Amino acid sequence: MDKNTIIGFLLIAVVMIFFMISQRPNAEQLAQRARMQDSIQQLEAERARMQVEEISINADSTEDSSNSLTDFFGKESFISEDTSSVVENIAIMEEPADTVKTTVKRGNAPEEFITIENEDLRLKVSTKGGWIYSAELKDFKRYDKDTLFLFKADETRFNLELFNKKSVRLNTESETFKPILSDNGKTLTMRLGYTDDQYVDFVYTLPRSGYLINFDIRINGMSSDLHPESLQNFRIKWDQKLRQQEKGKKFESRYATIHYKYAGMDVKKMSENKDKTEEFSEPIHWFAYKDQFFTTTFIADKPFNNTILSTKSVAADGYLKNYAAEIWAPVSINEAGQLFAGFRYYLGPVHYTSMKQLNKNVEADQKLHLEQMVNLGWSWLSWINKFFVIPIFNFFLSMGWGMGLIIFLLTLLVKLIISPLTFKSYKSSAKMRVLKPQVQEIEAKYPGQDKAVERQKATMELYNKAGASPMSGCLPMLLQSPILIALFWFFPSAIELRQQSFLWADDLSSYDAIITWSGNIPLITKYLGNHLSLFCLLMTATNIIYAKFNMEATSGGSQQMAGMKFMPYMMSFMMLFFFNSYPSGLSYYYFISTLITILLTVSFRKFVNEEKLLLQLEANKRKKKKKSGFMERLEQAQKMQEKQARENAKKRR
Repeated sequence: MDKNTIIGFLLIAVVMIFFMISQRPNAEQLAQRARMQDSIQQLEAERARMQVEEISINADSTEDSSNSLTDFFGKESFISEDTSSVVENIAIMEEPADTVKTTVKRGNAPEEFITIENEDLRLKVSTKGGWIYSAELKDFKRYDKDTLFLFKADETRFNLELFNKKSVRLNTESETFKPILSDNGKTLTMRLGYTDDQYVDFVYTLPRSGYLINFDIRINGMSSDLHPESLQNFRIKWDQKLRQQEKGKKFESRYATIHYKYAGMDVKKMSENKDKTEEFSEPIHWFAYKDQFFTTTFIADKPFNNTILSTKSVAADGYLKNYAAEIWAPVSINEAGQLFAGFRYYLGPVHYTSMKQLNKNVEADQKLHLEQMVNLGWSWLSWINKFFVIPIFNFFLSMGWGMGLIIFLLTLLVKLIISPLTFKSYKSSAKMRVLKPQVQEIEAKYPGQDKAVERQKATMELYNKAGASPMSGCLPMLLQSPILIALFWFFPSAIELRQQSFLWADDLSSYDAIITWSGNIPLITKYLGNHLSLFCLLMTATNIIYAKFNMEATSGGSQQMAGMKFMPYMMSFMMLFFFNSYPSGLSYYYFISTLITILLTVSFRKFVNEEKLLLQLEANKRKKKKKSGFMERLEQAQKMQEKQARENAKKRR
């Protein structure tokens, strides 16, 4: 190990030690965490006590939800079980054209739906619980061309839990609300009232367009009746059964998980592959129920004091996962003297550019950074997509071209940019190829394993004198790898490819099956699924052809290559199993990219005259050349190896 290597390891150790020390919490932070844990324990104890008292109080009462306000206030509620009384209490007004009311019955309880919408979003809100019954995205369709709902009916559950001073609990999900619409039809207030001055409001406000809506919880005239805990935090439960929106359920599940953002920090996510429940005592700015291309995100005006998030996979057809959240939202008092908590919902597509626009004209600590939900690869790779791939991709989109042409032009541009590196790699391979006869002479001069050291030394001396290096072809390939890997992450996350057709592929964001089958075929179904993708087959074929070209170009004379010659073909064939369920747009990109590489290789052969190259290498041998640090270290290693071999031979004698 040389001096530079030792210094490098020492510097890495110093950086790691400094990072661990700097990230260690101070005494004040430890005390803060201890207080938070004590508060949580007290809250859990209080919760258990409330549940016991509630069971005792309600043991002899009926389960009719219309009596819950009576239990809560200890007096008779003005809300009647009769459907007509609910309708009579609704404010009489001229309803906008985009607002629809329908009434159905769930069992004996009447349920009315009020529809509010803008250019992009249609929400149906139920009087049962005052929660959003369904959320429809107008500009998108499910993979089967059906209406795309983020959730609908019993797929979601929202409950505000309040306690009075006697620890009697009120669950809003079981209560009947009264709808009150604004004149423009963009603001809907769902009111749960005891008297004209005592009520709970859920207020939904839609913009003219877009997917970001305001949601406020307001409690009026009830402060004296509420438990101190309900005066400090609104306890909210929100569960959602995640719908399958794309053709490949297994692949879509890889991108489905809960994302969350700590206040003033970066976006994190839970595992996509594991069922998990996590509790967060640190303030959470928002959390999101996400699938591959869509999300329902709950954003707090003031960060949640405590949050419990849960994700669980489901086997039911048409669904991916069950998400659940339990949050404690801080309560404030607004100008009207009401208990108040403000929120926003983002109910829409996971689109990098439009999500990033939401950060404009917003203070740094209030930026949402929802665009970080778009999976663009590891942090050290994502900047390639953010600042290179996406801007170019968006420019091509602005031209109005078809998606197949856009991917082709993007691939061509990338290959042209990295073509100098490709040429340098090819030229290095050509040097090794023209020196192959001389390498074979060295192998004949030093045959057998016992002369391996002399053979290796002579070979390296030849390369050094000629100005060739076995490693010089690897560096250009290594430098272009980040761009190729970044695009591997970009295409499965690009919602622009969704339901865009090209040639035989009707959806470039999913696989393009030309052969499908039912049932389970051992091994094949496990790794391929129940289909074969045509673009993936084409990609595999071109990779096998390129492997042949590459083997011919790099056959520099090493005896070890004979045993490895089938490895590139095997790796190319394995790509069929790996990419068969990936988006056809990604396979199409790799197919075009490899095809262009083959064409470049053929053209390089015409530009590089190997006879002239050999003359140049022979001329290099006659020049005095300073050895590089790498070659010096390699020769030192060889000398040490020779010395060790001689000592071993003496011992054997």
